[in-house]
Amino acid sequence: MNPYSLEGKNILVIGASSGIGKATAELCREMGAMVIAPGHSTLDLNQPETWESAIQAMPALDGVASCAGVANMNPFTFVGEEELHRVFQTNCFGPVMLVKALIKQKKLQKGSSVVFVSSVDGPLMVHAGNSVYSGSKSALVGMARNMAIDLTGKKIRVNCVLPGTTDTRMIRTDNATEEMLENTAKQTPMKRFAQPEEIAGGIVFLLSEAAGYVNGTELVIDGAAHLI
Repeated sequence: MNPYSLEGKNILVIGASSGIGKATAELCREMGAMVIAPGHSTLDLNQPETWESAIQAMPALDGVASCAGVANMNPFTFVGEEELHRVFQTNCFGPVMLVKALIKQKKLQKGSSVVFVSSVDGPLMVHAGNSVYSGSKSALVGMARNMAIDLTGKKIRVNCVLPGTTDTRMIRTDNATEEMLENTAKQTPMKRFAQPEEIAGGIVFLLSEAAGYVNGTELVIDGAAHLI
């Protein structure tokens, strides 16, 4: 059997409506998985009190790809408490507590794999005005490492993917012109941003049996940007 195949596996993809999440859901299907992709209205990371019915309706899972996230640019001196809570809830607390809820309801099978999408921003590098986002993604990596240890008895692997800047709608804001994005891309070692499909490839690898002994680590997919 192809160890990279997801044939016969049930994979939950959070944030599958666009960007990295959408590319991950599509690649999981191509690799043979049945993908469960609840919409934001069905499973909102900011409203854990509404999760129970959505989780109960899910089949037993072989993997979770947590791809949802929110960007945030604000100089530290202007950061407010509400902003901290909102970004950390979506980027860290929500994904982590969702995995706990899945385990509590016995939806994650033995031998399953959890993959969190973090970022190189925070764990490996920083940018001015990005303290809240970087902090939330760093916290996610710290949680994932400890979860990997705590869940070994259940034979559940936990890893993170750390993308560099990826060409999704998250980077296409009103403040970022095409010229600005092109100039930023040219400053990276590979002179371009990652494509969502390239990040999805790493996620699917970690979900597969080919990564059966990969646990508690981070897969960096940034075209060597963190090295400069």
